[in-house]
Amino acid sequence: MKLNDLPQSFVDELIGIRRDIHANPELGFEELRTSALVIEKLKNYGVDEVHTGMAKTGVVGVIRGKRGGDAIGLRADMDALPMQEKNSFFHASKRAKTMHACGHDGHTTMLLGASKYLAETRNFAGTVHVIFQPAEEGGGGGEKMCLEGLFDRFDCKQVFGVHNRPDLDLGKWGTRVGPFMASADSFSITINGRGGHAARPHLVCDPIVVAANIILATQTIVSRNVSPLDTAVVGISAVEGGNLPANNVIPDLVKLTGTVRTYDPNTQDLIEARLGEMVHGICAAHRATGEFVFKRGYPPVINSKAEVEFAHSVASEIWGEANCDSNYTPSMGGEDFAYMLQMRPGCFSVIGQGAPGEPIVPLHNTRYDFCDAIIPNGVRYFSRVIERGLPL
Repeated sequence: MKLNDLPQSFVDELIGIRRDIHANPELGFEELRTSALVIEKLKNYGVDEVHTGMAKTGVVGVIRGKRGGDAIGLRADMDALPMQEKNSFFHASKRAKTMHACGHDGHTTMLLGASKYLAETRNFAGTVHVIFQPAEEGGGGGEKMCLEGLFDRFDCKQVFGVHNRPDLDLGKWGTRVGPFMASADSFSITINGRGGHAARPHLVCDPIVVAANIILATQTIVSRNVSPLDTAVVGISAVEGGNLPANNVIPDLVKLTGTVRTYDPNTQDLIEARLGEMVHGICAAHRATGEFVFKRGYPPVINSKAEVEFAHSVASEIWGEANCDSNYTPSMGGEDFAYMLQMRPGCFSVIGQGAPGEPIVPLHNTRYDFCDAIIPNGVRYFSRVIERGLPL
């Protein structure tokens, strides 16, 4: 098999795999069918070892080169989202309220394609660990694999991963040194007041008014507490309270939930502290009580300099230097590949799939679909990372 001229039959096979996974999505830690498909393909492709059971449904394949050397890890995520797909094409989801709305079906397929190529050609010295990870969408499958000894069992000197981007043009690639994606924390606020008749507000403690003050106050944390040179997001994403359809009842409590995104641990600490102070201070001022819970989520994705420079040189070979940006704008989205980058140097990058002139369908949208046109270059990128990173 020639990497620069992949057989059309092979490309068609991969497209079929991708669409099959898309039609049969599975949520985090429930990827039984997807894992079984990955295991079957890896064995059929001649991968030397196939290991199962890490983080419940994770799979790791081991491919050895023509002679000994270092090891590099390549990672793809496998899980879908709890969403109802609204597409009507043939490979749309067959499962209610479950959808591949983030392209993990494509990531898995590209790594399977690279596995087949690398197992067939073995034009490298050392070992490749192909890591198929469950539960990226909030389940922390990457962290679980690391805690279960991923890099103790499958040591790697470097690790690489990719993600599609609908808002980046087809044929383009990007990454950057340092923070590339943000930490993804969540918080909840419960405001306990005293309900009663809405016509007698002086006799109650209205938690809706308290919630409104907290919502407005949280918007000053970034603008008046975080340095203008830092980047952060604090957002209230849900409000629950009241007694619909009644319009004359003040409730006893209101619940708020939200997210915090940062790149720097000090900023993360600052925001957590200020949120707690605001909740308790505003509640006390209104004679209410507040419960504040802050949950640390995925850490920021931090790319290392040498690996970014290497990945950029590989990508330039695949997509052309003019189409590869090594100073790509970072995202406030979260990604649990961050846990692997905490343990090994590496590079997380994005591949454009936006067709020029076509409307952008964003990730996590009910009309989203992975672009099959990027599969061949995704295979080439993963494969050349190995051939150049572990040269004969």
